[in-house]
Amino acid sequence: MNRQMKLRYTWVLALGAFTSCQYLPLKKTEAPVAITKFGDTTLQQIYTLQDERKTAELLPYLNHSNNQYRTEAALAFASVQDTLAIPPLLQLLADTAVSARKAAAYALGQIGHAKAENEITQHLQQEQNPAVQAELLEALGKVATPAGAVFLNRYSPPNATAKAGQSWGLYRAGLRQQVTQQGTAEAVRLLGADNPYEARLAAAHYLARTPKIDLTPYRQQLLTTATSDAAPEVRMAVVQSLAKVRANDKTQFLSTIIQSDPDYRVRLSAVRAMAGLEFREIKPAVLAALQDENINTAVATSEFLVANPAGVEMEALLQVLPKLQDARVRGNLIWVILHNSQPQSKAFLNNRYKQQYQYARDPYDKAHLLKGLSGYYDNYRFIADEMFSAQEPVIATTAMDALILMRQQADFPKSLEGEFAEIFRQAVGTGDVALVGMAAAAIRDPKLNLRPHYRNFGFLVQAQQKLQLPRDMETNIELQKTLDYLNNRKESITPQNPFTHPIDWALVKSIPVDQQVVLHTEKGNITLQLFVEDAPGSVANFVELAKQDFFDNLYFHRVVPNFVAQGGDKRGDGWGSSNYSIRSEFAPLHYGEGYVGMASAGKDTESNQWFITHSPTPHLDGRYTIFAKVVDGMQVVHQLEVGDKILDVELKKPITNQVSAR
Repeated sequence: MNRQMKLRYTWVLALGAFTSCQYLPLKKTEAPVAITKFGDTTLQQIYTLQDERKTAELLPYLNHSNNQYRTEAALAFASVQDTLAIPPLLQLLADTAVSARKAAAYALGQIGHAKAENEITQHLQQEQNPAVQAELLEALGKVATPAGAVFLNRYSPPNATAKAGQSWGLYRAGLRQQVTQQGTAEAVRLLGADNPYEARLAAAHYLARTPKIDLTPYRQQLLTTATSDAAPEVRMAVVQSLAKVRANDKTQFLSTIIQSDPDYRVRLSAVRAMAGLEFREIKPAVLAALQDENINTAVATSEFLVANPAGVEMEALLQVLPKLQDARVRGNLIWVILHNSQPQSKAFLNNRYKQQYQYARDPYDKAHLLKGLSGYYDNYRFIADEMFSAQEPVIATTAMDALILMRQQADFPKSLEGEFAEIFRQAVGTGDVALVGMAAAAIRDPKLNLRPHYRNFGFLVQAQQKLQLPRDMETNIELQKTLDYLNNRKESITPQNPFTHPIDWALVKSIPVDQQVVLHTEKGNITLQLFVEDAPGSVANFVELAKQDFFDNLYFHRVVPNFVAQGGDKRGDGWGSSNYSIRSEFAPLHYGEGYVGMASAGKDTESNQWFITHSPTPHLDGRYTIFAKVVDGMQVVHQLEVGDKILDVELKKPITNQVSAR
């Protein structure tokens, strides 16, 4: 009995000692847990080589024994886009790892060279995995010759995922004008309600964005989808495609959509599809759209009238104008009123609107009204003077935009051509990056025929020499294109940004995979989920700027209805950049509603501007870095206007200092 008690006592002591160990601090010899995949130093190295665009050092990773490294190396070439990687990427299409095959297909599509077409079609006939099939089909659309387009048309997808891939492939081929009648018919068939959402969405964008296709034979199928599809994203694209339908009742069905569809994006797509119709026929729908409950519909309608002013009745606009409070909408209507008014009333109305401009205090309101004044040619000198004396960049930039709009009109007075050429030359001489870039673009516009007005082009060369790179790269690109055009160079070589801003890996590895940020705006809060593992350099750049309060009190300087709301520019006019640039980072993602991308003037020119999409914008896929997505507050995004302020950007969750020791 005593022996049993002794054993029990010994066991209790041992158990107590073991239990107490659970509350002792752990020894610090253990490596901390990585919060992103970049705790793996090899993955970090692959992304660094991608960022540095070092093809030779990346290529060996495509043959690495670790399938994750092969996959990540393939994805790296989606951003590097070096044709030297095509042969090993084609070999990777036969890899044992699904992830590697899918990544290789995406990268080949991003590189976009026709030499990949044959092997992609061959692998499609062997591939069994639905996700890889879909990626191969979309890649085929990006590289297709006419033969590839025919293959896409005739392909019989074995599953729903592949069917969506085929639809995206048709869309990508259509953007490149690799089009057949059979392909168009297939896209219409893919709109059927029994097809998956992705297939219908891609088909709708094929029909909306593919140029020079006549959709008149498919009128009824398109109308059915435009008015009955459950997804507004599909309806809005199909409604856009109705512009390519010739029909006597076009006014009727578009007007019905404008005044009945519950989604503003569909309504404004119907307005845009009315181009070419007589104003007297569409007048009730247009007046209703100008007073739409969503400001984006009103803005899009006013822009539609500026683009299609012929036959617009002045009395109708004069009656509705006092009911409109938004300066952007008012400015556009003022332009149409002045442009279409009879000479005897034009001066009277002009004085009234000029007073409104003088009394306006908000710089964005002033800018919109100033553009409205460009509807009257006699205002050109007033607008030029405002441009050269403006203190706010947005007023100067909008004034240049207004002058260019004036010059583009078919009835522009020939007697003013010389004076406008001189204004553009003076604008280049100011050194202001926006005025220089915009004037340079106007000078090379063949429709404006400005070349004969300049004895030499030295003023453009001088302006280019004064630029600070990489900050002024967008202006540099515009100047180079213009100089190449004026010197009759058949191909313009786009200037490349120097590599000046490597990825801050210490910061990247401190950002959790689920890191969120909140944009506090005047209209409400917008919460973003950052994609640190897809775009580490872009996310680190955004987080660093947010920590520096860079975005505080900036404005959404650009809002294109049913496209994007753009911010992050210190100048407030879209031409503000930083003294560095970061690299483009392309991942196999599609721009859907609420995706956040880096604004750029071309590959590898990003710095501080970004945008949020209103709806799917697949033509941006693989061209603009996706680094975040809206997870709360899309209703705020859909109400944003030019001039709305970003109060501050808050990192919602504390950024941990944990890093991987691997």
